[in-house]
Amino acid sequence: MDAIEITGIRCYGYTGYLPEEQVLGQWFEVDVTLWLDLTQAGKSDAITDTLDYRTTIETVKSLVKNAKFALVERLAEAIASSILESAKVSKVRVRLTKLAAPIPEFGGKITIDIIRVQLN
Repeated sequence: MDAIEITGIRCYGYTGYLPEEQVLGQWFEVDVTLWLDLTQAGKSDAITDTLDYRTTIETVKSLVKNAKFALVERLAEAIASSILESAKVSKVRVRLTKLAAPIPEFGGKITIDIIRVQLN
């Protein structure tokens, strides 16, 4: 199976367990892998035979910017579900990273990594 990988989608959002995270917000980074058949696009050179990844990027950015979930797991699930609405995508991997989790004495990142499959 072929795949399109989109990395480094960065945007500011308001998902978080703590009330201040939903008010003040924070930066998130999203990477997605989309599994789909790229055979026809490779032969035709026509964008209609592939997935226009600009749409996927805008979908991700819109969800991160506008959603106010308590859990990043819920945001990752919403992103995956939205992407799978495309008839061309059979499987998606979403890696959602909270770049600066508000945890005392922790300077690392928190990443949720999920894979979902299109149910026919």
